[in-house]
Amino acid sequence: MGGLPAGPVEPGDHDYQLWEKRVDALMVLCSRKRMFTVDELRKGIEALPPDAYDRMSYYERWITSITNALIHRGVISIDEVRAKLADIETRPPGSAGGKA
Repeated sequence: MGGLPAGPVEPGDHDYQLWEKRVDALMVLCSRKRMFTVDELRKGIEALPPDAYDRMSYYERWITSITNALIHRGVISIDEVRAKLADIETRPPGSAGGKA
């Protein structure tokens, strides 16, 4: 977390999961459309509570920050996020689901 000692960074390549690629694409598109800035994304990630930050993966932190920024800007509502999460939870395990 911003400025705190965290130990060495383990460099290495890995295959990205589809959802991680989608989060990255969403961040690029939203920043190009000026829905938020990269600085806002970073600020949102650094504002996560320490236990949440430690528990989340890199892209989970990103999507949390993106979601919060879009809610803050009025692009989406918390009710829309809740409805989408409820929809996702009803999908069969391992399903990518129809609508995205």
